[in-house]
Amino acid sequence: MGVWRLGSHLALAVHDLQRSIEFYRGVFGSTVVYRDAACAQLQTPGARDVLVLEKHRAGAGKAGGVQHFGYRLRSPRGIAGAARAVNAAGGTVISQGDFVPGEPYLFARDPDGYTVEIWFELPTPVDPQRKRRT
Repeated sequence: MGVWRLGSHLALAVHDLQRSIEFYRGVFGSTVVYRDAACAQLQTPGARDVLVLEKHRAGAGKAGGVQHFGYRLRSPRGIAGAARAVNAAGGTVISQGDFVPGEPYLFARDPDGYTVEIWFELPTPVDPQRKRRT
């Protein structure tokens, strides 16, 4: 059908809502677009996808079969800065390298223990066409 997009939002159970907001703000530049006492919805600049953080201590950090989730870099040069941002925001880089030449990655753990992948992927034939700036 072609009208669906995978990954419009992801919800995570977290121990400390403010700590998680600060991690995703510090690493990805995420902005809180909604917040109440129990949850927050964040978006990264230039994206419509939403990360939902829900205060739920009992479920926090439990993957439930999901191995990791990822954020794609716009440039391969961003990987070093991403590693510094993860460490500065209270996360831990657990591995880093290249999937293939020109496609760097790193895997990190956020403060609740979720595994986050940060990577650059070379364009593929099925990527959506970018709009040209005029």
